[in-house]
Amino acid sequence: MNKRNYQNELDKIISRNQGNRPTLLLHSCCGPCSSSVLEYLTQYFKVTLLWFNPNLYPEEEFVRRLETQKELIEKMGLSETVQVLAEPWRKEEYDRATAGFENEPEGGKRCEKCFQLRLRECAKIAKEHGFDYFCSTLTVSRHKNAVLINTIGEAVAEEFKIAWLPSDFKKRNGENRSVALSEKYGIYRQVYCGCEFSLKARLQPKMQEAETEKGRENESDNS
Repeated sequence: MNKRNYQNELDKIISRNQGNRPTLLLHSCCGPCSSSVLEYLTQYFKVTLLWFNPNLYPEEEFVRRLETQKELIEKMGLSETVQVLAEPWRKEEYDRATAGFENEPEGGKRCEKCFQLRLRECAKIAKEHGFDYFCSTLTVSRHKNAVLINTIGEAVAEEFKIAWLPSDFKKRNGENRSVALSEKYGIYRQVYCGCEFSLKARLQPKMQEAETEKGRENESDNS
């Protein structure tokens, strides 16, 4: 089976639409990841950004990342052209979608369920509002499986009868460009993926290190 090149597929769509600017509902996972994607897609599409990330934890982090997203759009000079549709923090939906997969490793079945939840909502809203296409910034990260994300996107596109925009935004230096733009505009870059489980995974080594250090101090005190 030939391996699909999603970037080439996107190029062909852009070429076919030359002279037109189709409407696109772009799901954004976070401000930093969206930076290079917005820079790229706003050249060819009328982009509306969807903020639907019930996976984010805790709620304070959800709010901080949403404010970072808005800050980025402002600093990129896109506030007049890119509207933000922000859904509230609906963690209960994420909990239901990932129930039974709490112990899955990062990148496993729990993440797949999370992608399905967010992309399905994006397709639903895109259909309701009459967008020509929908897609997600998720493929800009080297830590995310572009094949899986596109497969899910195509499945929910079929369900809602709306066009999925194929992508692999990490191609052509997309991820590195997002890092550079984040640094240029001085926006907050998170240190964990977003969910409660990725936060715990991030904190666990630090907690173990602290406990080890505490044990050494106790041994020293007792010697």
